[in-house]
Amino acid sequence: MSKQTVLILCTGNSCRSQMAEGLINTKLGERFEAYSAGTRPSGYVHPKAIQVMAELGIDLSQNKSQSTGAFRGRYFDYVITVCDSANEDCPVWLNDAGVRQHIGFDDPAQATGTEEEILAEFRRVRDEINDQVLAFLQQQTSTPGRK
Repeated sequence: MSKQTVLILCTGNSCRSQMAEGLINTKLGERFEAYSAGTRPSGYVHPKAIQVMAELGIDLSQNKSQSTGAFRGRYFDYVITVCDSANEDCPVWLNDAGVRQHIGFDDPAQATGTEEEILAEFRRVRDEINDQVLAFLQQQTSTPGRK
């Protein structure tokens, strides 16, 4: 059985979408193959996203921030937007995906406070992504029909 493909979209592709990609590939990798991209990529993966994912044994240190254009012409069974901006700016060509779903999260890169408070925000968002995005995918019972 082939894996279902998932594209996680965010604006900068530096935090939320990167964490979601790592979580899906690690925890649901037998069934799903995840990728991530940004509508306006930052060009880097946030060091605190790398740090809080490493706490779970998931290595994002080699991940790259990339544009949705890197996936143009590719079919995805699921496109999940994880921020409101990406949901609003989702490229039209991605409407051909099997299922498009918005599951929004706060941007941990905007967190302020002490180092520990900022890390706590990254962990909170990571854990919300783990709970909500993985639950959504686990509820899917079959491969969406290709258009």
